[in-house]
Amino acid sequence: MALSDAQGQLLAWDGEANHHYADISDAIVAVLTTGRKQKIDHGNLYCEVPRCPMRHAVVVPLQVDGRTAGALTIVASTNGKRLDRAAAEAATYVSIQLSLAELQESRAQLATAELKALRAQISPHFLYNALTTIGSLVRTDPQQARELLLDFADFTRYSFRTAGEYTTLADELHNIERYLTLEQARFGEDRLRIELQISPEVLPVTLPFLTLQPLVENAVRHGLAGKREGGTITVVAADAGAEAVISVEDDGVGMDPERLREELANAHVTGAHVGLGNINQRLLTAFGDDYGLIVETNFGAGTKVIMRVPKFRAGVHAQPPAWQLFEDDGDRDDDLRGHLDDDGDFRAAGFDPEALPVPAQPKLRVVASPQETPVGRR
Repeated sequence: MALSDAQGQLLAWDGEANHHYADISDAIVAVLTTGRKQKIDHGNLYCEVPRCPMRHAVVVPLQVDGRTAGALTIVASTNGKRLDRAAAEAATYVSIQLSLAELQESRAQLATAELKALRAQISPHFLYNALTTIGSLVRTDPQQARELLLDFADFTRYSFRTAGEYTTLADELHNIERYLTLEQARFGEDRLRIELQISPEVLPVTLPFLTLQPLVENAVRHGLAGKREGGTITVVAADAGAEAVISVEDDGVGMDPERLREELANAHVTGAHVGLGNINQRLLTAFGDDYGLIVETNFGAGTKVIMRVPKFRAGVHAQPPAWQLFEDDGDRDDDLRGHLDDDGDFRAAGFDPEALPVPAQPKLRVVASPQETPVGRR
């Protein structure tokens, strides 16, 4: 058997009679050009090899998405329907493997593009306001300014890292902790209150990179920033057997669920709620159709975004934990570090075709909260 690429270049030959590759090169070019099977009879070739194992050969195209991606050559000592059928079956198998490989590559490219788009969504106003807040504290409280500057450096380093499309829940929680510390310094702890309810068992769970911070930023900017008295953001990560259930909730102004559905349906045109759509798409790509976001909202009832993440999914694993914080003479305690096990990452090798299909138009599930529900309660 011989495998050739779309340019006719020999990639591999397994078995005997490879001295005839040059003799069948014209047939390979014809297959690549026309997409049709070609047959070669040894009797029509010049051969000085006694008892040459090749008596017949068939060259079949390898089809991927309607185009000829290469050619498969099968050399045999017999001819007839059995050879034709064997060649067709082998070509079908190889074509499927090539299609899966291309789909896997395009999936990785899509994930990279989506992540770049999400990084671009990190609010320039937040970066400006964070630096302005730090600058205002340089003279009045230099120690706090220093702490905030280190938090800002850690936040930006993590958010713009290039290592891998997945991370651990613990790393994501560290990142939103830095983000909220900076926002509390700007708004004041009386206007921006934070509640974290985290089960240590789910800290090593793997999820797409930059999944939580955009949800928390939405809660601050759209839920609480316009509310005079401020409010509370609650982040919950609960153990649910084979899954982790994670939610980001604010008791802010909320919004009309019907309007949210309409805006999400046209987000690819208007750019509205692109962060929600981006996160939803990446969850579906990583874990399947059953793992999209659920948004609960209504006027005066705040907003709650819920996601379920499987504790294990073949082919989905995070890079090694990235605890790259400044030491700062030991005065920066890491509350989550003690909950992590160095061997706690869920890792899986290999390729799982079942995890590949991606819905063409994934939809977020938007649920209306009761309008009469008091703010902050469900």
